[in-house]
Amino acid sequence: MRLPSAPFRIADVGAARLTFALILFISPVLAQTGSVPPAAPLTLTLKDALALAEKNDPSVLGAASDAVTAAEDRKQARESMYPSLSGRSEYLGTQGNGKLAESRFVTNDGVHVYRDWAVVHQDLSPGILRGTAVKRAEAGEALARAKLEIARRGLAATVTKSYYAFIVAQRKYATAQQALDQAERASTISDQLERGREVAHSDVVKARLQAIAQQQALREASLGVESSRLDLAVLLFRDFDENFSAVDDLDVAPPLPPMGEIESMAMRENPALGAAMQALGGASLDVKLARQAYLPTLTVDAVYGIEANAFALRSTVASNKEAGALPNLGYFVTASLNIPVWDWGVRRSKLREAELKRAEAQVDLSATERLLVRNLRGYSGEAQAARQEIDLLRSAADLSTESMRLNTLRYQAGEATILELVDAQTAFIQARNAYDDGLVRYRVAIGNLQTLTGAF
Repeated sequence: MRLPSAPFRIADVGAARLTFALILFISPVLAQTGSVPPAAPLTLTLKDALALAEKNDPSVLGAASDAVTAAEDRKQARESMYPSLSGRSEYLGTQGNGKLAESRFVTNDGVHVYRDWAVVHQDLSPGILRGTAVKRAEAGEALARAKLEIARRGLAATVTKSYYAFIVAQRKYATAQQALDQAERASTISDQLERGREVAHSDVVKARLQAIAQQQALREASLGVESSRLDLAVLLFRDFDENFSAVDDLDVAPPLPPMGEIESMAMRENPALGAAMQALGGASLDVKLARQAYLPTLTVDAVYGIEANAFALRSTVASNKEAGALPNLGYFVTASLNIPVWDWGVRRSKLREAELKRAEAQVDLSATERLLVRNLRGYSGEAQAARQEIDLLRSAADLSTESMRLNTLRYQAGEATILELVDAQTAFIQARNAYDDGLVRYRVAIGNLQTLTGAF
């Protein structure tokens, strides 16, 4: 049995249109008033944070731009060694003398002169023949890339420190929340014991003071979380987005390689040492370029085309028409040898300047090597000390947790004083925070060490 269909009404169409219009109008309003649920926070790992920071950090972006520019300089230096080809088309219209076919200008053999050339130009200087300019550009590119790596590693250390400062701030907030719960529980126990005339009122006062102190500590911990979140947001987001969370991987820190491997990586992968060596190499090439300025240079121009009184492959010469049509297409070669003789000491000054910069680069390389040895030993020692202390700090945190539990039970049973319980709570907070700080110390030490060695 078929049900009768509802009658079609124009009013239904109007109502549907009104409903659709209301939806379009109300949706933006709900979004502005906050009725629409916000987007889920972005969950970041340390690797994600480093990738975001590299896209927004001015120093890294500037160093990357310098590296690209240096690569273009190398390309230009290499291509300048090869001959260049150019075309030249001219028309020279000059005033005649009224009697002869020649023009009034001696350099032009007719009133109309057409010049269409293909010109091959080549400079043959000592720098081009020996490839000194190309080597100098390659050294500049290597220096720019080393500086880019220095900027990236420095940024990685900064982001690592801010990332784990945010993580440890969250951990300290959780510890403060747990300490507040314990303080409120102790206050409740003190009230119960006082009503049973098992403790004095001073225990209640002490317990309440401890609870108030923990409430204040919790507020400070909350402020620390927000402050560290802002510090990290500045590094990661160009639009300053605070809607993110970080993955807590403090307990899975990478192991520390052997000292021999660390030293080998530092000598092989350290960008500061590489930059100093490239700077010295570039300064040495500048000295060579300055000395090559004393040598002669040769310039060759090979021209093929026409320079005639008519724009044609064959034409008659205005001054000798009886010779008939003659070929116009041909070539000529110009070779110029430039021998420097006297320039009022400019070349000598440039050579002296280049030698002074080379000596300065040698001093910088020596200082960089000494600083590398000092930082390598200092950073590796810091990382080893932090790694060795983690186990002790973890044991202390576990013992403080057990001590607080036992003292809470002892105080509830009337076997401990309120001072012992408060001391146990304080020791718990200090031990937990010290353990978290120890984990962060090791991570930051690893980050600082990787600025010298690269990732491991």
